[in-house]
Amino acid sequence: MKVEIYSDIACPWCYIGKRRFDRAVAQFDGEVEVVYRPYQLVPDAPATASPHRAWLAERYGPQSRAMDDRVTELGRAEGIDYDFDAALHANTFLGHRLLHLAETEFGAGVQGELKEALLKAHFSDGVDIGDPAALTEVAAAAGLPRERVQGYLAGDEGVAEVRAELARGRELGISAVPTFVFEGRWAVQGGQETGTFLQVLQQVRSETAQDEPAADGGEACADGACAV
Repeated sequence: MKVEIYSDIACPWCYIGKRRFDRAVAQFDGEVEVVYRPYQLVPDAPATASPHRAWLAERYGPQSRAMDDRVTELGRAEGIDYDFDAALHANTFLGHRLLHLAETEFGAGVQGELKEALLKAHFSDGVDIGDPAALTEVAAAAGLPRERVQGYLAGDEGVAEVRAELARGRELGISAVPTFVFEGRWAVQGGQETGTFLQVLQQVRSETAQDEPAADGGEACADGACAV
């Protein structure tokens, strides 16, 4: 079974959703190929990073602190240590290019490991994920060849491909992340509970075995997602 996950590196619910979905896959008695597709919550974010807290307060006002606190509490239950005081608001396009490189040259498994590393770097370690040098360090620590990453980020490889994937997400009507697309036919939106993801995996397997589309194919749940 193939699952394409549309998410952004700067989406806290994408981190929670990844952890919960990973556990569901581990409990599922079948093979699942997970591929991450790009989505940018703030595509016009500047190249120069700024403090996350200040940016969120400017965008959402006084409720921004409560938003961070809620995500921090939920993340703790998933083994995630959010540090929003250290986190930086940054453009994620370079990170998505790097994830494209990981998938196309090293496989979906390596891409998944890099995705986890990038989320941790952004949300827990205060890394500027819009900085090529910082991204190179994260990628190298995740096992990607340092020289290949440096050369890739220094040029324009992957730019057209990532832009095409971003456009594809818009064509599919994806407007919030994470969104999980199963076998290109069913979509589940939001960082659902592990049990919910496991049920979806089992249902999709049943539906594909019968080669019949689900009655509600293409519709999405709407809890625990980051929307534009």
